[in-house]
Order: sequence, then structure tokens, then C-alpha cells
Amino acid sequence: MTAPPIPVVFIHGLWIHSDAWQPWVELYRSAGYNAMAPGWPGDSASVDKTRKNAAAVADRGIDDITSGYLDVISRLPAKPVVIGHSFGGLIAQKLLAGGAAAAAIAIDPGQIKGVKPLPFAQIRSGLPVLSRPGNKKRAVTLTKKQFRYGFGNALTERESGELFDKWAIPGPGKPLFEASAANFKKASPAAVDTRKQDRGPLLIIGGGKDHTVPEVVARAAYKLYSGSGAVTGYHAFPDRGHSLVLDHGWREVADLTLSWLASQDL
Repeated sequence: MTAPPIPVVFIHGLWIHSDAWQPWVELYRSAGYNAMAPGWPGDSASVDKTRKNAAAVADRGIDDITSGYLDVISRLPAKPVVIGHSFGGLIAQKLLAGGAAAAAIAIDPGQIKGVKPLPFAQIRSGLPVLSRPGNKKRAVTLTKKQFRYGFGNALTERESGELFDKWAIPGPGKPLFEASAANFKKASPAAVDTRKQDRGPLLIIGGGKDHTVPEVVARAAYKLYSGSGAVTGYHAFPDRGHSLVLDHGWREVADLTLSWLASQDL
């Protein structure tokens, strides 16, 4: 009797619609996985509809987003592999530590509690949200220039602009405020149990030219897991920016994740 395909849930980050994962979904399905890419709570079914209904995503925090994916997972026949980009990578780590996922891959993951480096590029990337306290309860849309700095800095201006036009959506400001304050609060939704020993395997991926989540931040998150004893891997793409999951080089990243899952017998 053939075993049912392993579920894989892709989790997008701030400012990118879940449809950007479609090439990954198709690749993973062709590799035999039951892959899907549900959006965050409040996201509409398309990029255009989400742009027109920005208020629906406002005031959604890390716990709200996590709960949304827990609801998706609760309807699956087995624990999934969760693959997240940016804040989706933070959510993926929370789902794994909480026992809801069989394994997780966190690509350019949003800063979890305990990560100390705060490079200037990361500060600048967050300014469109963090510069105005009122943005905590609002939805914020990046300009094409801001997207170019935060996502497309390792691309040609043309490709960055094309990605912005195709995939950029408004995102809630709340997760950024929560993550930026995590190290100053005893209890934070950005906290992850990095010492948990009985979790599934985790792979963290960083981009060497990433401005939004600089590679030193991704590597610092990886180091927090050093005492857990659970399988934790790290890989960096030195010449890639924050757009690495949706730009012309996405397949190189996707192939690495498939190879890593195979090495874990998943």
C-alpha cells in the first residue's frame, strides 16, 4: 500500500502574496508532496483583491498568523513540513517548536526573540513601518523604491520592479513591532523554544546580500539552537537578497530544500 504524500505548507512573509509560492507548490507536487500555500489571515485570494482590501490585514500579529496556520494544519491528515520565508520563517519555527510540524525550513527568517544583531540595513528596511507608531495597527504598503532596497537589491532594477508589480501586497505593521521589541519583553509572540530536544529537523537559510533579514541575523538564529541536540542545519546563499524565493534564482533554493528533506527521509 502506497503511503499518502507528506503535506507541505508554504508560509509567505510580509508584503508578498501567497501566490508567489506557486512555482514551489508545483515543484513539490511533482516531487510527490501534497503542497499548498495558504495566505495569512485577512489576505484575499489574489494580489489585486488584497491590495484593494488592505484594511482586512491590519492589526494582525504573530500569534494571529500562527493561529491561522494552525487551523490549516488541523485539517491535514498528518503533520506537515512547513516552509516559511521572512516572517513566514519565524512562524515556521514557532509551528515546529509547538509540535504542529514534522520539520521546518526557515528562509531569511524574521528575527526571533534572543537574536541580538541589528544591522543598519535591517533598520532601514523596517523604517517604512517602525518610523510611525500608529502603523502597529495599520496595514502598510511598500513603495517600489522601498521594495527595491528591502527585497530587490541583489537584482536588476527591472526585475525588482517586475516582482513588485506582480506580488507586492500591503502587510500588517504589528509583526514588525512585536519582533523589534521581543528582546525587551519577558513574554513575546516572537519567542521560540530553541532548546526543545524532541522537535523535528530544522533548516535555516540566509542570503548574503539580504537587507531585510541580513545573513548575520539568520546565522544568529541558527546559533540559538546549538544546545537543543535536535537536527538543525544552516545554509547561506552569499549573493542572494531577500527576494531569493521568488526571483529568477528561486529554483536553486528550492532544489536545496528538496535535497535537505530527502536527507532527513522526508
